[in-house]
Amino acid sequence: QVQLVESGGGLVQTGGSLRLSCAASTPTFSSTAMGWFRQAPGKEREFVATINWGGTATVYASFVRGRFTISRDNARSTVYLQMNNLKPDDTAVYYCAGRAGLFATNKDKYNYWGQGTQVTVSS
Repeated sequence: QVQLVESGGGLVQTGGSLRLSCAASTPTFSSTAMGWFRQAPGKEREFVATINWGGTATVYASFVRGRFTISRDNARSTVYLQMNNLKPDDTAVYYCAGRAGLFATNKDKYNYWGQGTQVTVSS
C-alpha cells in the first residue's frame, strides 16, 4: 500500500509563496507518475499539475501556469509544488496523488492519494 503525506500548507497573503511537499512510502516511487490536485469548499477536486516518473515532463492547469512549479526528488521519494504569486482563488485543500505508468490530468486515473494540506491565501 502506497502512503502519501503532504506538508507545507498554511496561511499566506496575496502575492506570497508556499512550497508543498509530498513524501511517498513506496520503493517504486521512481516509476510512479505524480500529480497535485486541489479542492475548494463547494467545488470539485481539480487538476493542478503533474510530473512523469523521471521528472522530465510536466503539465500544468492553465490557471497556475507560470506561477506554480512541480518537481520531484526520486532519491527522497518526494514531490514538490512551488507556488508563487498566490491569489485568494488558490485557497483550497491541496492533494498529491500517484499512479503507475504515464502521468495524467484526470483525477480518476490516480490510485493513491494523500490526506491533503490546507492552503489559505488572504486578500
